Amino acid sequence: MLDRYYYLASLPALGELGSEPPMGFSELLEHLSDSRQRYELVGALFLLDDLLQREAFLAGELDEVDPTVFSIQQARNESPLPEYLAGDSPTDAKSTLGVAADRLWDAYFHYAMEVARRLNNRFLEAWVIFEVTLRNALVTARAKRLGLDEKDYLVATDLAQSGEELAALVSEWSAAATPLAGQQVLLRGRWAWLIENDAWFSFRDDELAAYAVRLMLLRQWERIAALEAGR
Repeated sequence: MLDRYYYLASLPALGELGSEPPMGFSELLEHLSDSRQRYELVGALFLLDDLLQREAFLAGELDEVDPTVFSIQQARNESPLPEYLAGDSPTDAKSTLGVAADRLWDAYFHYAMEVARRLNNRFLEAWVIFEVTLRNALVTARAKRLGLDEKDYLVATDLAQSGEELAALVSEWSAAATPLAGQQVLLRGRWAWLIENDAWFSFRDDELAAYAVRLMLLRQWERIAALEAGR
């Protein structure tokens, strides 16, 4: 208990969505460097942000990348990704992952779920399910709007839920005036999910994972606000 309390109590408090992150991702990982399991747990979460930055950089939406788990070269697609992302990943028989980016996300979500189950971290497992379900719900909405077959773009369908509870969030995202405003809608939805699911006062590693996700959302909001200001 004292060991768990130390890792959480020694971290700076996090404000509400839109406030300034009090520390960087690398700083948090350095704080956990003497605990292999906690380092791996938080690294699996921050890897999602690395992938988002990589995707935005390759699409020309970001001029620079600041990855945490990846190297700069990996984030710029200038060197190979780790084996657990580069290899074939298990996929639902109904999914056709013809796009390299979709295959990469499929591999990531399966990797994160493997980490969650191996470390017996219930929060990470629930977060992966939520993120997969949200991503696929957005894909379905976009495919219907463009007249495309959604099955060609779904990822990790064996990890997803129905997505019915996300209908209002997806509708609000669809109605957003700009893509950046749509991303802010999604961040607010993720923040709301976090409030309902973080493991406050448990002093388990679940709470540490929730802290890392909260920090990640603060940084992503800051990044989107900067893009909006320079648009």
